[in-house]
Amino acid sequence: MSDMDGTPSGPMISRPERSGNIGLLIGLALLLVGAAAAFAVMDREVAQPFILALLGILAVVGVFCLFAGAIGFLRLSARPGEANPLASAFVDTLEDGALITDLDGRLVYANKAYADLTGAESAADIRVVERVFSSDPDAADAIFRLSQAMRDSRRAQEEIRMPVPLGRAEGAARWYRVSVRPLQVPKERGGGKPMAVWQLSDITRDRAEQENSFQELQRVINFLDHAPAGFFSCDGEGRLVYLNATLADWLGYDLAQFDAGDLDLSSIVRGDGTELIRSLKGQAGEVKSETFDLDFVTRNGRGLPVRLLHRVPFGENGQPGDSRTLVLNRSRGEEVSEALRAAEVRFARFFNNTPIAIASLDKEGRVLRTNAPFLKLFGAVDTGDEAPKLEAYVAESGRENLAKALSAAANGIGEIAPIDIPLVEGNDPRSATFYVSAVQEGEGDGEAAIVYALETTQQRALEAQFAQSQKMQAIGQLAGGVAHDFNNVLTAIIGFSDLLLASHRPTDPSFQDIMNIKQNANRAAGLVRQLLAFSRRQTLRPQQLELNDVLADLSILLDRLLGEKVELKVIHGRDLWPVMADLNQLEQVIVNLAVNAGDAMADGGRLTIRTRNVSEAESTQFENIRGMPPGEYTLVEVEDTGHGMPPDVMEKIFDPFFSTKEVGKGTGLGLSTVYGIVKQTGGFVFCTSDVDVGTTFRLFLPRHIPEFVEEEKPEPKEKEPEKVADLTGSASILLVEDEEAVRAFGARALASRGYTVYEAASGNEALEVMEETGGKIDLVVSDVVMPEMDGPTLLVELRKTQPDLKIIFVSGYAEDAFEENLPPGEKFFFLAKPFTLRQLATTVKDVLNG
Repeated sequence: MSDMDGTPSGPMISRPERSGNIGLLIGLALLLVGAAAAFAVMDREVAQPFILALLGILAVVGVFCLFAGAIGFLRLSARPGEANPLASAFVDTLEDGALITDLDGRLVYANKAYADLTGAESAADIRVVERVFSSDPDAADAIFRLSQAMRDSRRAQEEIRMPVPLGRAEGAARWYRVSVRPLQVPKERGGGKPMAVWQLSDITRDRAEQENSFQELQRVINFLDHAPAGFFSCDGEGRLVYLNATLADWLGYDLAQFDAGDLDLSSIVRGDGTELIRSLKGQAGEVKSETFDLDFVTRNGRGLPVRLLHRVPFGENGQPGDSRTLVLNRSRGEEVSEALRAAEVRFARFFNNTPIAIASLDKEGRVLRTNAPFLKLFGAVDTGDEAPKLEAYVAESGRENLAKALSAAANGIGEIAPIDIPLVEGNDPRSATFYVSAVQEGEGDGEAAIVYALETTQQRALEAQFAQSQKMQAIGQLAGGVAHDFNNVLTAIIGFSDLLLASHRPTDPSFQDIMNIKQNANRAAGLVRQLLAFSRRQTLRPQQLELNDVLADLSILLDRLLGEKVELKVIHGRDLWPVMADLNQLEQVIVNLAVNAGDAMADGGRLTIRTRNVSEAESTQFENIRGMPPGEYTLVEVEDTGHGMPPDVMEKIFDPFFSTKEVGKGTGLGLSTVYGIVKQTGGFVFCTSDVDVGTTFRLFLPRHIPEFVEEEKPEPKEKEPEKVADLTGSASILLVEDEEAVRAFGARALASRGYTVYEAASGNEALEVMEETGGKIDLVVSDVVMPEMDGPTLLVELRKTQPDLKIIFVSGYAEDAFEENLPPGEKFFFLAKPFTLRQLATTVKDVLNG
């Protein structure tokens, strides 16, 4: 502190380590030596009183020096020293109280401000900090922490509230800031002993100002929270960092449970409004503002029409910062003009919630305003005078047509035909249909055209898929018809070959020729079966199969088919679901895929076959898979590392007779057979391929859930030697077949086994024969597809008079191809064409005996 004239006042207490006066001590020692010499020459009786007096004086001086040394008043030093007057003056002028103590709490120094703050009127009243605050028990914890810090030579600070000012018995409460820090005085300055510096400040005024500021801030927050408008702030990623109580109440959220980042714009904005809000673009350091009319969605899912006054600052890197957004509630009762409000809300909802992208353009083709679906279709679109033209957001091949349509609209032409324009070209194309209409002069603010765009990507894909399906269906019908006619021809060839072989011995010269005819006919029958498989009219014998067992049995055969250059790797899925399929046909599917993969890896590679279960949820997540309903499937993946296929080849791989192999090295029926068998089984087959990478076929077969029926196991019987079957008989058989060659073979074959055979070329003839014979027919063998009256119709007519008559249908189509034309529960037997003489005789014998 300082006096009135500005001269610093001295410290209230200062006990420095004083420097002693060595000269005084030397003089005193010389005096004593001189006195001793004088006493030595004096007479003993004369000198004795003087000696006693001197000893008394020395005793008194010794005691004085002891006390002076103890309190630091007297010290021996090599040179005199004194405290730095500049430092003392500086400390004494501080407004904060300063106190220096040693680590044992003994006072060393205290300035005038410390005395004033603690109420000390003299040096004797100075007390250490622990005693100053001892009057208030609430301050004990803080003082203890400070004392502990002093003993540990650490810095520490506390703010303490006292009910009355320090050193006074009454008065208003005061706030004090107390701090302590270590002090080390260098030895050359007479120190070396660790000390502590205490600082005491009265911060009552500062605390009052802070409290006022806090109250003011709280009033502002309360005003913002309970204002009649909502307010929120979101960061550049769309996460909400703040929303006021009004908006939280509108949306149904508890503000007390809200933390920054818990919600994002998509949580509170309906539909594509998020893209609309985040569509603002700006330069570095720029601040952009925009008004949006859209719908919020409350926590319980209800819509809330609002108007947003959205303001976004952009940082130095051009990235958006935290927004400041005012929200006006547009629901009923919030505005004066109810009719105007309702109209604006309806328009905003229509504009932003329609599935059609809408934008207004100026005469140059630049986008002025957009709705949310437009931003979703085109991504971020810049608006304004400096924005690029709309043509920049479509593919190169569609820009000319779009420019013509926009030019027509700018010239006021009213009727503009819709145009299909590709948005993105390449491996993942996207397209849209554009409808452009002109804006009459005076109707808009700088607007020349309105563009409506509807994405047609999925529609085009579905159209292409439907066209492909129609083509495959047409080809399948054609292939099935051809296969059916071929089966009739092959039945006759194989049948007459069997008749010739029956009348020739193996040693006859012509026997081997007949065998060659039959073998090639059987080979042709195999090709026909592939055509029927593609057309999904092949006869299947489904059974419950475990795919892992099927692949395990096939692996040896596949190894031989692939050769040494191709590595076969089979990965079996765990707990694989069973499927219902024809074992032979499923094996043919795997073999066909493996053979094709081997041909694609002529220089070597790896063929991987995997099996696993696909849940209903997972079945919807595969890429490049369309038309497959969600469900549980057993998946078989056949993946090779061959040369792959380009897109133009991929479009035709399931077409019959399409092949990329050289002439004579493939029939073109391998993959079409795969397609037909899988489809007829109720499954789906898809293919993905990358050139120079490889190809993957995925077979999705429906999961089969078997019905658990406990069957009694028959006791094992001893194996009996096989007996030659007796295929003869004497029954009357009516043979109905429109193909003359097949009918002639069948009649001769059955007659040669002892049966009485009646022939009919159509269903009507068969009814006439039944009437002529008086119904004395034991068995009817009938073709299915015949002119005038087909086989199923014939069966219905025969049942009217002979309900127990047995009938065998023969057909080149599958059994289920005509079964739907029969009455429910109708019993019949079936024999697939082409058949041999033995197969015909065996089937007839079994039916008659059954």
